[in-house]
Amino acid sequence: MSSHFTQEIAATAARLVVEEGLEYGPAKRRAAKQLGVTGRAELPDNDSVEDAVREYLSVFCADTQPAELAALRRLAVTWMKRLAEFRPHLTGAVWRGTATRLNDIHLQLYCDDSKSAEIQLINLNLPYEVGAVPGPRGTEVDRLSLTIPCQELGEPIGLHLTILDLDDLRGALKANSRGQAERGDLAAVEALLAD
Repeated sequence: MSSHFTQEIAATAARLVVEEGLEYGPAKRRAAKQLGVTGRAELPDNDSVEDAVREYLSVFCADTQPAELAALRRLAVTWMKRLAEFRPHLTGAVWRGTATRLNDIHLQLYCDDSKSAEIQLINLNLPYEVGAVPGPRGTEVDRLSLTIPCQELGEPIGLHLTILDLDDLRGALKANSRGQAERGDLAAVEALLAD
């Protein structure tokens, strides 16, 4: 497949990410399908989709996205403070700066006891759903999902808490292929809001 076609998939995926709040993987597969690409086509890498998302935001959402991102980051800070004992780290679009009101907040919690965060939600009388996602060691880990109100945006937002082992915190701050952190702790998120 030509690089032009790969770029076209990335651009279409970017539109789906921004307009529908899809994650990169599902957005790439749906973009390929929309463009009539079948079989085991070479999909763009996440960095290419990220670049296309940033371009899309700058062209179509420059007037609304910065305020929406700031609102989501402030909401993330509120929850990071509530869950401080679990060493929360923000990840995903809200951390990377590409989020709009359609994106969920993703926090990774580093726990001594994998059930302690769940007990905290029960004690706070918060309804949640338990799912599983791939963890850092190739095994599945629990993800607790709940819906929380965002007063600034006037709508509910999804909050996903990925439960990781405390030992996983050591590798958490490694940089990605572009030399950027994949996640940030409370101080890092507050620094982003201060900029």
